[in-house]
Amino acid sequence: MTEKFATGEGTRRFAEKFKDAASGHFRAAQGLAVSSVGIGTYLGNWDAATDENYTNAIVRFVGLGGNVIDTAANYRFQRSERNIGKALEILSEKGFARDEIVICTKAGYLPFDGEPPRDVRAYFQTNFVEKGIATFDDLVGGSHCMTPAYLENQINQSLQNMNVDCLDVFYIHNPESQLSEIPSGAFEARLARALEKLEELRQNGKLQFYGAATWNGFRIQPSQNGYHSLEKMVNIARQIGGDAHGFRFIQLPFNLAMPEALLLPNQQFSGQVLSTVEAAKNLDVSVVCSASIFQGKLARNLPANIRETFSNLDTDALASLQFVRSTPFVTTALVGMSLEKHVEENMRLARVEPASAETYGRLFS
Repeated sequence: MTEKFATGEGTRRFAEKFKDAASGHFRAAQGLAVSSVGIGTYLGNWDAATDENYTNAIVRFVGLGGNVIDTAANYRFQRSERNIGKALEILSEKGFARDEIVICTKAGYLPFDGEPPRDVRAYFQTNFVEKGIATFDDLVGGSHCMTPAYLENQINQSLQNMNVDCLDVFYIHNPESQLSEIPSGAFEARLARALEKLEELRQNGKLQFYGAATWNGFRIQPSQNGYHSLEKMVNIARQIGGDAHGFRFIQLPFNLAMPEALLLPNQQFSGQVLSTVEAAKNLDVSVVCSASIFQGKLARNLPANIRETFSNLDTDALASLQFVRSTPFVTTALVGMSLEKHVEENMRLARVEPASAETYGRLFS
């Protein structure tokens, strides 16, 4: 692949290959054309069979009109990133260029290598402490680190795992983990140092955009431990990188059972109190939603009123995914897909328009 990262021209070229895609399947995000459904690579065993399944699923996903691939250094102990690298090789042979595909990864948790180590402390000592990358004092909860040197190390590792020159989106993974052990002021200082490093790596061409991928941070009240202010995070990035800063994406769980990103007014923006997705829109931050079908829990037994609202879709999984991709201000709904048959079911939505505002609104009336 000759291009080093996803581009506006490349992603629009990708969208044009899928003439049968429904209006609304491809959306604009930070100058890119991105698919409304993205493939996640979190779950699964750390074995060769799952590796092969993921590689095949990713290739099939792109072939059906999906160009957002999400992973993390610690997913399946780096195996998922390596499966993506293999899939990209196959896709290149099939005529899909690097500049058409949006690759997103995360770092923060210890990744291990291929399988869990027998001794976590010894693993960290050998791979990070002895190499001068991080110390035991940098670890929170025995597994989370976000120092500049650690993040740089993980980004270089991810680039190598996927055999790419540049990451399109890099997330600090669950930064709220830090708040279990350090006060908010110390956390903000750590965050500022981390973002300064990410801005440096942007200038060096190793990543395009960055942000935070959270589980609780953006969907709880400001009074609760682990809360993140999106406006404050963006302001820190702006102080470091100016108006052209790279903090342009966030990821958080959002689904029929976890609707806080839309319904909970917990974010400040210019004196207003807004939901996270509304605040993100105002701050020019694109929202990517994880756990769209809640790791399979929303793939069956949905309430009758929800099935009736999405009566044009014949499975609960599709209805749940349609809810997320139809939500205002949401860019991409992620769903874990380790098998081609799951890809083929979920990517039927590429040929279905998102629900109208009127249809969507029935769920809340």
